[in-house]
Amino acid sequence: MALTTAPAPTPPAKKSVRAAAKTRRPGRIRHGEGLAGYVFLSPWLLGLMGITAIPMLLSLYLSFTNYDILTDLSDVEWVGLENYRRMFTADPSYWHSVQVTVMFALIAVPLKLVAALGVALLLNRAWRGVGLFRGLFYLPSLLGGSVALAIVWVNMFNRDGAFNSFLGLFGIEGKPWVNDPEWALETLMVLAIWQFGAPMVIFLAGLKQVPTELYEAAAVDGAGRVRQFFRITLPMLSPVIFFNLVLETINGFQGFTAAFVLSNGTGGPVDSTLMYTLNLYITGFTELEMGYASAMAWVFLVAIALVTAVFFSTGRFWVHYSDGDGH
Repeated sequence: MALTTAPAPTPPAKKSVRAAAKTRRPGRIRHGEGLAGYVFLSPWLLGLMGITAIPMLLSLYLSFTNYDILTDLSDVEWVGLENYRRMFTADPSYWHSVQVTVMFALIAVPLKLVAALGVALLLNRAWRGVGLFRGLFYLPSLLGGSVALAIVWVNMFNRDGAFNSFLGLFGIEGKPWVNDPEWALETLMVLAIWQFGAPMVIFLAGLKQVPTELYEAAAVDGAGRVRQFFRITLPMLSPVIFFNLVLETINGFQGFTAAFVLSNGTGGPVDSTLMYTLNLYITGFTELEMGYASAMAWVFLVAIALVTAVFFSTGRFWVHYSDGDGH
């Protein structure tokens, strides 16, 4: 009679060790990936805290003090809401800067968007050299709010500038546009409108997304170019128009460089170019009232947030988003 022996079982201790190792391995991988993610994010997080978050919180504190830059932070005096009371009730230059900035935004921003859309419609064609013209029209936006561009613009519109020379060809007598209180702000508006390249490129991208079948169907129904523009192009571009409107309105409120260069940092002539941000700069760095300037900055932030909220709340009435079926 043969004897059979059963195979020796695997020691349970080793099995439990292997199982535990398998269960711990994915957790360790996830933990390592998370740590690596924070390491790669650390430059951005440090920049966010050191350049944005902490300075913003400090300026909020300073807006309730009489800080003047030359005083140590430990010696500043808490004045509560005095800066805000002065701003709204006892500072006429503040309200003048608000008026100038609102007027600038209300006129320059719509005209800039109209110019950008008009040029985008002209350049949305497959003809020779269109790429070169797109680059040339976009070039002023690349220069942005540079000091060099503002200096060139001031020299172009002074009494002996190129613009008056051009008017002289038609027998029209020019004037010192940048030194005339009635025209200085309009000169800045023309500069802002001329830099329509960035919204133009966005409009071009939006026009490329409009289905050509819509225009073909409208043409078959007898719709002309004007009717196609108002019934097809504008509704289909409404999300792009909304995007450009929000961005350019914020940029319009933040205008600073050209006004600073034109007026030599004073807001002149006769405060005609005293933009809000320029007034804030003068208050904080020329008059050394940094506490009051911080209060102006926070009111400015809240005002821009409210304007943006109004755009988003009213956008649902005129912004049309196509669904997944393209309708």
